[in-house]
This record gives sequence, structure tokens and C-alpha cells, in this order.
Amino acid sequence: MTAGSWAPTDEQFESVYGPWRPRTPDDVRTFLEAYDGRWFIAGGWAIEAFTGVSRRHDDCDVSVLRSEVDAFRAFVHGRYDVWAAGSGALKPIFADDPATFDEVSHEGSGQVWLRPAWNQPWEYDVLLAPGDAKTWVYKRDPSITMPMSEALWTKDGIPYLRPEIQLLYKARGLRPKDQQDFEAAWPLLDPVRREWLHEMLLRTLPDHRWIRTLAERRPE
Repeated sequence: MTAGSWAPTDEQFESVYGPWRPRTPDDVRTFLEAYDGRWFIAGGWAIEAFTGVSRRHDDCDVSVLRSEVDAFRAFVHGRYDVWAAGSGALKPIFADDPATFDEVSHEGSGQVWLRPAWNQPWEYDVLLAPGDAKTWVYKRDPSITMPMSEALWTKDGIPYLRPEIQLLYKARGLRPKDQQDFEAAWPLLDPVRREWLHEMLLRTLPDHRWIRTLAERRPE
């Protein structure tokens, strides 16, 4: 749940934006079981599913394709109060009228927040991912792509973003939880995927401290 670069305390965040109801991958599976579009779980939960190493999670990052955003709008219409989150602000993008789901959701926002009603906690932070049903695209460098069938994996019927891709996203922030996730995940990557992460970090963040760790275990 991100709104700009400001990093408030939990109390400050809740006073400004309202509380969040904790959700898990199982909750997301129930929520989206009837959705026909592509969806997957990213963030820390994607790392935990891969490693089995548990830690505290502030939220559950759900991704849908921006190219399928109209299908998602139709799916949640009448069920959730929906706001676009971007540029440090929230903006309502539709209530009961689907026509108000306009260019804000298509171009001006990277994510939407969902809650059942204005006086209830937020439930889902939904990221609008680039690419399409066949191709995953790295949102920070669209020249980096991968077949969607290789970018996702499934556990207990839940699709997750591959850990090496999630670590590429986490590398830029390098928060304590990102370092924790890296330390849990990188030793479990197979040589090909470890090499992919090494190459992508060299390409996008050439001075990153994870590069040295990965280089020590590069395949022959």
C-alpha cells in the first residue's frame, strides 16, 4: 500500500488514509476465483510461498493486467469502493457508474485500492501490471520481458510472481524486509534463474550490493 515517497508511521498512515484489513493469498484466491482475467500475487507473500520462511506482512500485493483493467472493473463493480493510488494521492475512480473508470486507472495510476464501503477498512491493493496474458513486462524497464508462463508459478492453486523477478523489484527499495527476503530466496534459486537476476541487476542497478553475492554462486 503505497502513496508517494513519504514513509509515515502506521498511526500516521491510518489517520490519513484509513485502516487496512489484513489479507492473505488464500483470501485473494477466494476473492478472484470467478475472475476471468490474469492475476497473480507479488511482494513479500510471493517470496514466502517460494521459501517457506514466514515474516510479518503489511498487506497482500495482488496484480492484474492493465490491458485487462476493463474486465477487472466489471468484476468488482458494485462490490467494492475503488480508488486510484498514485502521485501521493487517492482519487475515487468509480462508484456505481462504470463509466467513471476512466483514464485515471489506465494511465495515471499504478494501483487501485479496494474497500467494501467508505466506512470500512481497505482490503486489497491491486497493482496494474504492464504486459498481456502471454508476456510479462518489467514496469521499470519495458525492454525486459519474459513469457508469462515462465514469469509465474503456482502453489495450492494460487499464481505467484517468480522470486527472481520479485527480488529485482525489491532491489531498488532495499528495505530491511527486502534484504530479509533476498537472504531467504537467493540460495534456493536454480542456476539459470540466479543468473537472470544477476544479469538484470547489472543492467538496471549496476552498483547494487546483491550483485557480488550472486556472482559468487554463478553457474559454470
